[in-house]
Amino acid sequence: MSLGKAARSLVSPARGLLRAPAARRTYSAVADARAVLENELESIRAAGTWKAERIITSKQGPRINVDGSRGNILNFCANNYLGLSSHPDVVQAGIDALKLYGAGLSSVRFICGTQDLHKNLEQKLAEFHEREDCILYASCFDANAGLFEVLLGPDDAVLSDELNHASIIDGIRLCRAKRLRYKHMDLSDLETKLKESQSSRMRLVVTDGVFSMDGDVAPLQGICDLAEQYGAMVFIDECHATGFLGPRGRGTDELLGVMDRVHIVNSTLGKALGGAAGGYTVGPKPLIDLLRQRARPYLFSNSLPPPVVACATRAVELLLASNEISQSMTAKTMRCHFRCILVSPKETFRNKMTQAGFTIAGSAHPICPVMLGDARLASLMSDDMLKLGVYVIGFSFPVVPKGKARIRVQISAAHTDEDIDRCVDAFIQTGRKHGVVS
Repeated sequence: MSLGKAARSLVSPARGLLRAPAARRTYSAVADARAVLENELESIRAAGTWKAERIITSKQGPRINVDGSRGNILNFCANNYLGLSSHPDVVQAGIDALKLYGAGLSSVRFICGTQDLHKNLEQKLAEFHEREDCILYASCFDANAGLFEVLLGPDDAVLSDELNHASIIDGIRLCRAKRLRYKHMDLSDLETKLKESQSSRMRLVVTDGVFSMDGDVAPLQGICDLAEQYGAMVFIDECHATGFLGPRGRGTDELLGVMDRVHIVNSTLGKALGGAAGGYTVGPKPLIDLLRQRARPYLFSNSLPPPVVACATRAVELLLASNEISQSMTAKTMRCHFRCILVSPKETFRNKMTQAGFTIAGSAHPICPVMLGDARLASLMSDDMLKLGVYVIGFSFPVVPKGKARIRVQISAAHTDEDIDRCVDAFIQTGRKHGVVS
């Protein structure tokens, strides 16, 4: 044996001995972490807040196929407000773009990820919202994560409704502005916070246009009045309003007549506008230009895939061409919420549910939260509803506050009166089983 081989034969076991304690420590660390994680998961199960994911085996729509369930299931859980997720024109636009532009850009926008498709959609969204410019993101969560850090500095203040969406809360956490939280839709408390922050350079009032867990609409007229009185700007998140609220579906600001008084709007392509993915900001051109230079989710995330962009573009084009689609949702909302005034109390979802003994939150919006309070109860009832052919989901902490568990029903333009009646009947049958109603 050569001297070199002999030396290596002596060194190799020694290396093994040296590695063994480190390896044992690594395995111990992994085992400890696994134990911590399993304990946390078990606490979620014990609390009844475990969120199982059901598997859908069909396209999105008012009727879907669900793995493990027989036949068509009525879907009252999607954000597919206008039924555009499977609209033939929207689907075909995605197919055409896939063939012409490919599956994706493999890049971020400023490197080699901007196609004419992206610029065209941004132009149409700015036109739709009647704002100067628009910037696309991978999601509205990213749009909210990108805005506040760029716009607001330590000399500024942000005033946020206490029930704003989690993405707004996280986005505000990233900025260095002074943060003031006002009570939910409480104009008096907002005015107090505006007075407290008068020394700030810029102030931004931040609110959901529609609060997704409760289905209530922000008092934008009063908010705009206060903002103008105290020299503040107004921002709204319109994810649950874009496409179907207002006479032309422009959103909460159009519904309440304040389109020219709301300065910045964030919204999504993943709900009424085709239901695929993507979010955006519309507002003053200098703001949009600055976001392109500094918004981290924009600079460090791949461009939206061409088929997604094309689907959303077609959805927006349909809404720009005619008010008929958005008005169909308005009519559905009016029927679900106000027919008790116009025709008969027996023909409204809210009224029927209330008469049966359920508590329904929200107001004139397709989101109809059935308030139950108990997380385990919400989960069990939603499972039993599925057995009756109705797809709904129990919402519990951390999606909603503790003690505020609910089943959130969402009406779409594609639901028929018979669909709504069947949903109500399933709720009554399930509610009686669990002692919620008599």
